Amino acid sequence: MTNRKIVVALGGNAILSKDASAEAQQQALRETAKYLVEFIKQGDQLIISHGNGPQVGNLLLQQAAGSTDKNPAMPLDTAVAMTQGSIGYWMQNALSEVLAENKLDVDVATVVTQVEVSEDDQAFTNPTKPIGPFYTKDEIDLIKAQNPDQTFVEDAGRGYRRVVPSPKPIGVKESRVVNKLVDAGIVPISVGGGGVPVVKRGNRYVGKEAVIDKDFASEKLAELVGADLLIILTAVDNIYVNFNKPNQKQLNEVTVDELNTYIKEGQFAKGSMLPKVQAAIDFVDNRPDSKAVVTSLENVGRFLSDGSGTIISKTAVTSK
Repeated sequence: MTNRKIVVALGGNAILSKDASAEAQQQALRETAKYLVEFIKQGDQLIISHGNGPQVGNLLLQQAAGSTDKNPAMPLDTAVAMTQGSIGYWMQNALSEVLAENKLDVDVATVVTQVEVSEDDQAFTNPTKPIGPFYTKDEIDLIKAQNPDQTFVEDAGRGYRRVVPSPKPIGVKESRVVNKLVDAGIVPISVGGGGVPVVKRGNRYVGKEAVIDKDFASEKLAELVGADLLIILTAVDNIYVNFNKPNQKQLNEVTVDELNTYIKEGQFAKGSMLPKVQAAIDFVDNRPDSKAVVTSLENVGRFLSDGSGTIISKTAVTSK
């Protein structure tokens, strides 16, 4: 099947591993683009999303180090927008290069995306998402005196880290823009880093000191643009139950009900696989005729050729 509208959510390993330099991240994205171009070669309409956790953390550090009264650090929502722009620039540059190498006349554009959240989301009264570096107790006392609105928690004996709210997305302001780009044959890069978290107040969208999970934002975008497929790329080719145990089981074709049962059993780690599984479930629940896929970037070719990966459907899959 070709001409499918597909949202592909890239994991952080597709951009940054150990070397945080611009050159290293650009090179990583050139390698990533070689996998993504396979969708376009077979006629699919591609929409790309990506994480920004390491990048926004590094940017906050750089800003804090250089902040002065006359040149203060920017707020978190603006830092998210800044990394959306920088990663989008690198990604559209890399993908354009690979498209040209494959003699494909396709344009790529980055959309700095605002993702709407509810002002009443309980996450705002219970910040849990760690960002930035570790601090000592003495450093925390000084930082809190200068930033009384910020929240810090002790993290597994490694020091203290700032935590921020991570609200669930309820809308994507630029979803219609993304669809117009797709209709024009352009590959959009959207909801980077989960999008800029905003709340709507009258006719105005106001940025919030928060970060949105990239997989949930990608799901909401896929839902709003009417995607046929949501592909969440991670470090493994498949979802597993009893992961790293003698009775480990690879999931190939699985239903929403089966995944919900596994969640109740505590099969998926909260900080890694669980949000990906929950985002996949949300998408299929909201678009029952569509499917979600969880696999690795390196497995994209096998997925396209024979359906390799974990495919999530509303009801049992009869064939790949």
